[in-house]
Amino acid sequence: MHPAQEPRRRARSAFAAAFLSLLFPGLGHAYAGAWYRAVGFAAPPFLLLALLLGTAASFQVELVGVVLQPPVLVAVLVGNIVALLYRAVAAIDAYRVVLFLNRWDQSAGRLGPSRTVLAPLSVAGLLGVVLVMSGAHAAVAYYDLQALDLVNGVFNPTGDDTGAPSPGASASPDAGAGPTDAPISTAPPGATSAPGAATLPPWDGKGLLNVLLIGSDRRPGEGAYNTDTLIVASVDPATGQVALFSLPRDTTGIPLADGPARAFFGGTWNRKINALFQQARARPDLFPGGKMSGYQALKDTLGGLYGLQIQYFVEVDFPGFQKVVDALGGVTVNVQLPVVDDNYPGDNGKLRVYIPTGVQHMTGSEALVYARSRHGSSDFDRAARQQRVLLSLRQQADFATLARPDVLSALVQATKGALKTDFPVAKLPQLIDLARRIDIGNVRSFVFTPPYYGTEGYVNGIYVLQANVERIRQAAASAFDFDPRRQAQRQDIAEEGAGVWVVSSTGEPARAASLADYLDFEGFAASAPQRQTPDTIAATTIVTAYNGAEATYPKTVARLEEVFGVTVVAATDPKMRADFVVIQGTATPRLQAPVNP
Repeated sequence: MHPAQEPRRRARSAFAAAFLSLLFPGLGHAYAGAWYRAVGFAAPPFLLLALLLGTAASFQVELVGVVLQPPVLVAVLVGNIVALLYRAVAAIDAYRVVLFLNRWDQSAGRLGPSRTVLAPLSVAGLLGVVLVMSGAHAAVAYYDLQALDLVNGVFNPTGDDTGAPSPGASASPDAGAGPTDAPISTAPPGATSAPGAATLPPWDGKGLLNVLLIGSDRRPGEGAYNTDTLIVASVDPATGQVALFSLPRDTTGIPLADGPARAFFGGTWNRKINALFQQARARPDLFPGGKMSGYQALKDTLGGLYGLQIQYFVEVDFPGFQKVVDALGGVTVNVQLPVVDDNYPGDNGKLRVYIPTGVQHMTGSEALVYARSRHGSSDFDRAARQQRVLLSLRQQADFATLARPDVLSALVQATKGALKTDFPVAKLPQLIDLARRIDIGNVRSFVFTPPYYGTEGYVNGIYVLQANVERIRQAAASAFDFDPRRQAQRQDIAEEGAGVWVVSSTGEPARAASLADYLDFEGFAASAPQRQTPDTIAATTIVTAYNGAEATYPKTVARLEEVFGVTVVAATDPKMRADFVVIQGTATPRLQAPVNP
């Protein structure tokens, strides 16, 4: 008798094996019953995945900063190619193993000729698996190359020297009192760079981080490079609090740091602060830093003014700012005061600009106009608007939007051409961790306006603002003296987000604007629309809640009653766009935010 033969196994699907190895190398081999081969293919990616998960659990958000290091991005790119090849080999090998085992079973343990040829559908399925797998790796490579392009473009501040003045600039050393924007003098032939200033210790992630934010107006055809926006952002890592210090572009009389420039120009910089950058580029023998002398001069001078060690700078030019905003899909800004400018400089002559109060969604060009317009208001109002736009962009940054390929590509192209910084790439993990802990609702904004922070005047018919250095330093020194209870209260009110209008019954729109600034500091979304005027003069403050706002915003009601010492009254008006209206009367206290003592 012949022993009964064991029943043959049902033929496995080669395509299924390849697909399973696409999901994870070795799964297809396990499906085929080739266990040793399955373990061999699965072990390397499994160990690598365990290592990556352990690293991610240890570093959490900081891991993003680690990944953004150029050597790491290059390693990721190479590793991605290796992983693609490895997965392709695993999928194809699983496919072939199943074909081999099917032939073995069909031949009762003997490898005779195959009973079937390769099925076209199976081969097509294998190619499809490989293509799908390649597409996923191509997406990883795309984002990796975009990140590498962005990092190399932004963290490379010495890449151009477009701020250098033309050789024909004035060479008069005694023109220091003039407030014009052209350089006072250029370096004499054969001059060498000034001795380097004492290097500040790098930020350690624990002390105050002070960064100079520069908005530059580059006009290469005119030989101009004016730094019209100068904001120092000071961040306290221990509390997540932020202070923003804005110095108007027309400010003069700022002390210069010790060195050759101080000996040449005198103890103070007596021209407009927006011209210092270009002068430092023109006289590297007076200002340290070589090609970076303009940035170093601004950091040294503003750091001395505020009593801060400004470690780094971030610069953006105005056309680049417009492109960045457009790449993000625009920005939504709460306009507190209307912007009216009949002389805004456009590409084809002067334009008339009107931006009403209230919440406005702006394109890049509209945001740039809002941030730069000054003929209908002042440099001080403009500085406040610039801070508001920056904070709005930070609040509205959405990872899901940023990760879209079209948005990411446009943002990278806009950012790498418009943004530059000397912040070390190696410290990105600490910076990202700090950004995660920053409390955007806890930002103090300082705009150093006259008459308290300076004296307005004219030199040779040109407007200047003589800085009150002592008062500016006092404000900077006390920037983080917060009352925690008040801060929590401000945060609660900001989260409710009620819209508050302030109108004056006394015909004093500036007084209403000042009160709106105070309420904004207290967390209210407050504005002072000029066209809203009561019919009669009120003796006391009147606070009205419209259309059920008294029930919707209880914390806002409580704080308004506390501030003004009155009871909020309810009213119904379907046409009213504000939740609360504060009518300023003759007896209303003159409240001001602490930044304007």
